[in-house]
Amino acid sequence: MTDAASRNPLRLFGQPKMAALLFLGFSSGLPLFLTSRTLQAWMTTAKVDLGTIGLFSLVTLPYSLKFLWAPLVDRYVPPFLGRRRGWLFVTQVLLLLAIAAMSLHDPQRGLQALAFNALLIAIFSASQDIVGDAYRTDVLNEREMGAGAAIWVLGYRIALLVVGSVALILADRIPWPTVYLVLSALMLVGMVAAFLAPEPVLRDAPPKTLTEAVVLPFREFFGRLTPVRAIVVLIFIILYRYSDGFAGVMTTPFLIQAGYTQTEIGVVLGGVGLIATIVGALAGGVFVGRAGINKSLWVIVVLQALSNLSYYALSITGRNRSYMVGAIIVENFTAGLVTAALLAFLMTMCNKRFSATQFALLSSLMAASRDVLVAPAGKIAESTGWPAFFLISVAVGLPALLLLVYVAPWNGDTPIGAAPHSGETATSPPSR
Repeated sequence: MTDAASRNPLRLFGQPKMAALLFLGFSSGLPLFLTSRTLQAWMTTAKVDLGTIGLFSLVTLPYSLKFLWAPLVDRYVPPFLGRRRGWLFVTQVLLLLAIAAMSLHDPQRGLQALAFNALLIAIFSASQDIVGDAYRTDVLNEREMGAGAAIWVLGYRIALLVVGSVALILADRIPWPTVYLVLSALMLVGMVAAFLAPEPVLRDAPPKTLTEAVVLPFREFFGRLTPVRAIVVLIFIILYRYSDGFAGVMTTPFLIQAGYTQTEIGVVLGGVGLIATIVGALAGGVFVGRAGINKSLWVIVVLQALSNLSYYALSITGRNRSYMVGAIIVENFTAGLVTAALLAFLMTMCNKRFSATQFALLSSLMAASRDVLVAPAGKIAESTGWPAFFLISVAVGLPALLLLVYVAPWNGDTPIGAAPHSGETATSPPSR
């Protein structure tokens, strides 16, 4: 990408590779609800007991364990479409077949077969995510990474909207098996995108053995950064969005206790909240492109922590619908900014030779602050009360800010120890 493109948002988002990322992001988001919310709705209408429906959440476990087979994607190259697009196409074909096969099941008579089919969808979907993350990492240069992450999030969110709402609307008009058959056809969007997308150029040979594919990503990462700095980077990844996750996990309980109805919360979160997240991600992509990853990480981590003050203000003013809408918009907008910046950072830290394995591992650490470190938030809110809790949520953003000095100095253009990313594809010259 030229310097002019990095300064011009329209040129940044207008590249053909960004269109490919939009549709591939849609393909990535499409299967998620098909094994969770949408499936739960089908099972509920089929009179399956709630205990069984709850157990079905286990079929989504592959999303948390995908790093275990990510080395296979780095090691083996399909005989068509190239190293990344080939695997994208394979996983998408498998997903189309597995989603369509859901139309053959009856939750009342064959729960075990239904669970196995749902598990296959989750495995194939997690595999598509592995390849999609690697493709996005390999096809972008440093200045494009924020925009690429934002476009991916846009496609992903559109898919969640389609599956989460359109599927339920269809289910009121046609049988659930037919709904799954219709939704399976939407995988064609990703298949066409994978076929037409540019293939990233890999100058170094992929790992020669599966052992190399497992061992070398660790050796290269810790060798490139030095062990001490690598550990600091890993801690930084865990902590960067902690402030957002810490407050976010208690947002709904807070709003309910503050007197807002579930309908009010659902409408605002699903409406302006969703729009604010998408706009925030796109704004984050533009900001990363113009300011560079380092400065973006600094500015956005501060905004992330300060955005929680909107909930602090709401907690001391009492029930005020306008303030509630404003707080949700601010929080969701900054969450979009954080997503764009952090995904861009993760991509810079991955070597193209091992990007599937390294990104899968780093993103699993990113999820730790969302799923593990936020666990005490409820007890803290209970002990301190809501105003103090939201002030604490601002303070927990400080460690990530301090670590930025060692990870991404303000005056640097890229993080320390970042792998080179030219964004070169088989159909275009290296970016400048």
